[in-house]
Amino acid sequence: MLNDKSVLITGGTGSFGKAFVKTVLARYPGVRRLVVFSRDELKQFEMQQQFPEQRYRAMRYFIGDVRDADRLRRAMEGIDIVVHAAALKQVPAAEYNPFECIKTNVLGAQNVIEACLDSQVRRVVALSTDKAAAPVNLYGATKLCSDKLFVAANNIRGTRDLRLSVVRYGNVMGSRGSVIPFFLERRPDGVLPITDPTMTRFNISLQEGVDMVLWALGHAWGGEVLVPKIPSYRITDVATAIGPDCEQRIVGVRPGEKIHEEMITASDSLNTVDIGRYYAILPTGGSFSRDDYLAHYNAKPVPVGFTYDSGSNPDFLDVPQLRDLIETHVDGISMVERRRPT
Repeated sequence: MLNDKSVLITGGTGSFGKAFVKTVLARYPGVRRLVVFSRDELKQFEMQQQFPEQRYRAMRYFIGDVRDADRLRRAMEGIDIVVHAAALKQVPAAEYNPFECIKTNVLGAQNVIEACLDSQVRRVVALSTDKAAAPVNLYGATKLCSDKLFVAANNIRGTRDLRLSVVRYGNVMGSRGSVIPFFLERRPDGVLPITDPTMTRFNISLQEGVDMVLWALGHAWGGEVLVPKIPSYRITDVATAIGPDCEQRIVGVRPGEKIHEEMITASDSLNTVDIGRYYAILPTGGSFSRDDYLAHYNAKPVPVGFTYDSGSNPDFLDVPQLRDLIETHVDGISMVERRRPT
């Protein structure tokens, strides 16, 4: 699928970008170019040590910011496929600096879209977040705007062979700024702060996120928002898995934080179909035939009023499963701690 293609990933030095690059280089040795587009020169330098251009001939490192439309257009010359992962995603920072978040997550998204329309790009997948469904914080609101921009861009592609889709998934296990590295850092103190004892979150590994994006690049029709079927966890179970002897101290919910994360709301249910591994929220305007989409994927519409949130999700990870996953994906639990009874 990616062999003999030129691929660009915005925000390519982040956790997802590194995992995406590693996977593409392993699975598609014939990829023509793999361009890491990001604004942090130090992170690019560090990534070049892991994926040097001398060893990986397809690798390119392009310093730029998605806020800079001209730089994006230059970077997209000769590019076939774009994965848009650049974003400001820290909820408290977005609340304190709202327009900075808007400039990157909304205006930057539009810059990416226009650069794709002005070039020969054929496939685009943008990363979203569960916080974009019924958003209660600015970060989620900006990502909802971004989702709408990428979906609507299919209406103005004209005769171009261009498809733009969105993947929306939950918290990535072990990603920077997430709860698991935070708990691992706090574990030596003997106290793990819990915002609310009933809080739940969706969970997905970096590799599962990468695999979903690759699936979307090969199969998405353009205009849909794809949502994976993934398990949930209770925040107290994560704390128990990481620090079974630690005190779990309730500190209260932060501003802009949900008790349970949503990925499909009841309002979305009217346009949502089940395609097996994923749900697909179809565009209301329709850049393709809904009936054709259902037939192609052997898909079934979800019931009216259907919701998909981490609290009512039937699939939950227990403490032993969380320990296994953390040890595998985060490498932060020692084998001695892993054997402790729960």
